[in-house]
Amino acid sequence: MHFHGTHVRQKALTLLRDGASNADVARQLNVPKGTIGYWKHMDRARRGECPGRVERPPCPRCDGELNSLAYAYLLGLYLGDGHIIQNRAMRAPSLSIACAEVHPGLVEECVQAMRGVFPNNSVCKVRRKGCWEVKLYSLHMWCLFPQHGPGKKHQRRIALEPWQQEIVDAHPWEFVRGLIHSDGCRITNWTTRLVGGERKRYEYPRYFFTNVSDDIRQLFTGTLDKLGIEWTHCTRNGNPYNISVAKKASVALMDAHVGPKH
Repeated sequence: MHFHGTHVRQKALTLLRDGASNADVARQLNVPKGTIGYWKHMDRARRGECPGRVERPPCPRCDGELNSLAYAYLLGLYLGDGHIIQNRAMRAPSLSIACAEVHPGLVEECVQAMRGVFPNNSVCKVRRKGCWEVKLYSLHMWCLFPQHGPGKKHQRRIALEPWQQEIVDAHPWEFVRGLIHSDGCRITNWTTRLVGGERKRYEYPRYFFTNVSDDIRQLFTGTLDKLGIEWTHCTRNGNPYNISVAKKASVALMDAHVGPKH
């Protein structure tokens, strides 16, 4: 191994600081180019000029002021049609929300909610069959969505952390909107009844929320109870997966704060 004296190293650093390239200094001083590069790196590190690794971005919840209004809506979307993936090829996990392409307004609301919660991250849209996948990457995903875990949501316990419940209690309608916009709908139902001895068709609006997870349905109905919304189970094929809101006053409140997907 060939050792270079201190005077050679100092001369190299002087040339490098004056703007000379690594290759030119290596040729001029007859020193391997790799050695020149190492000297330059160490010199910049000592002076605080070495970029090193990118600084870990701040956590919206732990290091900043979380946008609780946007978060309540995004939490509802995540519990309905969202999932988190830790891709081995990517250092940060990704949050993805599937939004039906027939509802462009929903897609845009999802994008804005993600930007509101993660102001330092980029949001992208990926075209899928029949939908747009709205997604972003963040190192703080586990902190914001502790409900993530192995398996499907209905196969594991889903419960809100105390700080999440505080946000939902502060913005219950945004949470309900997120759940309805993901796994719910507003439809016009109809039935017939006798009016003056004549059977007539009667139409009325109705909200449905459908989710296989007992825990997520209970989060939905528990929030409706606090809002004074009347609801019922609508069991189909023996499965109580559907929650119905059909009372006129309750539908009017849902219309005022949620409304149909668009």
